[in-house]
Amino acid sequence: MTAIKTENLTKYYGKSRGIIDLSLTVEDGDFFGFIGPNGAGKSTTIRTLLGFINSNGGTAEVLGLNVKENKTEILKNVGYLPADASFYKGMKVKEILKLSSNLRGLDCSEEAKILCERLDLDVNKKIEELSLGNRKKVGIVCALQHKPQLYILDEPTSGLDPLIQHEFYTILQERNNEGATIFLSSHILSEVARYCKNAAIIRDGKLLACDSVSNLSHSDVKRVTLKGATEIPQNDNIRDLKTENGITSFLYNGKSNALIRELVNLHFEDLTITDPELSEVFMHYYRKDGEQ
Repeated sequence: MTAIKTENLTKYYGKSRGIIDLSLTVEDGDFFGFIGPNGAGKSTTIRTLLGFINSNGGTAEVLGLNVKENKTEILKNVGYLPADASFYKGMKVKEILKLSSNLRGLDCSEEAKILCERLDLDVNKKIEELSLGNRKKVGIVCALQHKPQLYILDEPTSGLDPLIQHEFYTILQERNNEGATIFLSSHILSEVARYCKNAAIIRDGKLLACDSVSNLSHSDVKRVTLKGATEIPQNDNIRDLKTENGITSFLYNGKSNALIRELVNLHFEDLTITDPELSEVFMHYYRKDGEQ
């Protein structure tokens, strides 16, 4: 069974673009990163998957169930964290957590206690007394305390300090090792590179790439560094050119033999060709046609 599957999923807000012909498969048990900056279509995709908004075209299945026909059943088995969670004012954290579990008809008190201790969350404070980071923790516990099959998390670490971020991902890795599927959207590429097995890159509502994080990082794009170069190759496949302190580097996405033929005719002291970081690959995908 696939955890998430979409085929040509499309959503417009009037004439404004949401997502366009998005076809995506997330296998059961995956730890999947959905990468893109604000406005790329990540939240629209997630809200459509959960049935919060209706698509204009295409199909979507979550846990093997059609989203439009089985919204309630899907939500029973999903832990969802929105990018900006809102809570009832005047309620204490422990009351919000209890309300969340009661709505599911479950007693999650023991798991909630463990999560609050690990995330250093004071359950006796009222929601309006909490910082942005601590409100984020409340949303995380609400999403995790019932230990669902699938976690759909929209920018889950925004507002969290580094120590809590690390603990949060440790918890997710434990859940993933137990068989749960993790699907999270993020614009923090270091997190995706460190924790996710597979990832997709979205731009302007369209899927640009979907592969293992390892394959995305070891793509056809290469980082080329020249020491002491007096000039650089004149090639349309060169991007992200930087020169500082006698070191010239650039991203290259073309045939290697073509680049080597050009380099042979240049003067430089040393040459290094490496696989770029995921962040560099991401920026390569995000450059518009004609941009350098």
